[in-house]
Amino acid sequence: MNKIKVLLVEDEPFWQKNLMRDLNRELDIEVVGIVTTKDDAIQASVSVEIDVILMDIHLSRHYLDGIEAVKVIHGKSQIKIVMLTSSADEEVILRAFEYGADNYITKSNYQDIVGAVRQAHHNQSSIHPEVASVLKSGFRDAKKEIKLHSLTPEERKVYELKLQGFNKPNIAQQLQKSIYTVKNQLRAIRDKLNK
Repeated sequence: MNKIKVLLVEDEPFWQKNLMRDLNRELDIEVVGIVTTKDDAIQASVSVEIDVILMDIHLSRHYLDGIEAVKVIHGKSQIKIVMLTSSADEEVILRAFEYGADNYITKSNYQDIVGAVRQAHHNQSSIHPEVASVLKSGFRDAKKEIKLHSLTPEERKVYELKLQGFNKPNIAQQLQKSIYTVKNQLRAIRDKLNK
């Protein structure tokens, strides 16, 4: 049986030891190496036969080093990457997926790591429930931002005043427009944003 070859990118000895022990217990998984830096992870991704990388985000005390490694590795290979970290920061999660991560698991969900490795290897990664809501929210925000770019500069001014709580007469007064024009612009804004 061909084992799933896993590289651990982790700089804390506690996690190295436990991950290696628990992954190597599985009959279909083998840890083929442990590296502790972004540069070593990138080097290993081209010199060692690897199916899945378990990637920590904060390596050698460098903030988001792991995410930078994901970007480089994803651009050069088909290796699956599962982020494994203690950070549940929304921006970090979104950036990890943007750069090519296949899944993202916090260390508080340690029991899910083996399943995530198998799913990633078989191209069946279901996003971990803990981060799925973050991705949905990020997708909705991005979609809304795209729709906002469809507004004309004048519609944007009306929209921003509406968000600040101004009513139609106040908006008309602020922008020196007729209420009729403001009503038409608000209707156009609603049509564009609700598509």
